[in-house]
Amino acid sequence: MAVYESPPKNVRFTAQERVTLFREAVKDFPNVEVSTFQGLTVDVARETGATLIIRGLRAGSDFENEFEMFLMNKNLAPDVEAMYMMSNLQWQFLSSARVKEIAQLGADVRDLVPPHVAAALATKLREIGL
Repeated sequence: MAVYESPPKNVRFTAQERVTLFREAVKDFPNVEVSTFQGLTVDVARETGATLIIRGLRAGSDFENEFEMFLMNKNLAPDVEAMYMMSNLQWQFLSSARVKEIAQLGADVRDLVPPHVAAALATKLREIGL
C-alpha cells in the first residue's frame, strides 16, 4: 500500500501519520507493506516490481477520475495493469472529506472508520481547536 505524500486535497494527517494509521489497519495481514511515495504511481509500481495497481471505486464520479488516471498510466507504463474493486454498498457514500466534516461538527464517526482512526481524528481535531 502506498500513501501519496502530497495529495491535491486537504488532509488532516501528515503522510507519516497516515502510514501509521494504515499499518494499524492492516496489521493482521503480514503480506501488506505500507510506505509513502512521491511522483507517479506507475513509477512506484515499477520501482517495487509491481505489475498491478489495485484501486477502489465508490460512485460514478470515482469512475470518471479513475478512468482518466488509468488511461494516463497506461500511456506512461503499458506494462503496469490496473484492477478496480467496487466498494460495498454500505460504503458508497463515504469519503474522507465527509468523515472530517461530520467529525468537526461533533458526530460520532466510529461506525465509519476503524476505532484507531476515529480516536486519532478526535485527537487531531482537539489539537487544532475544532
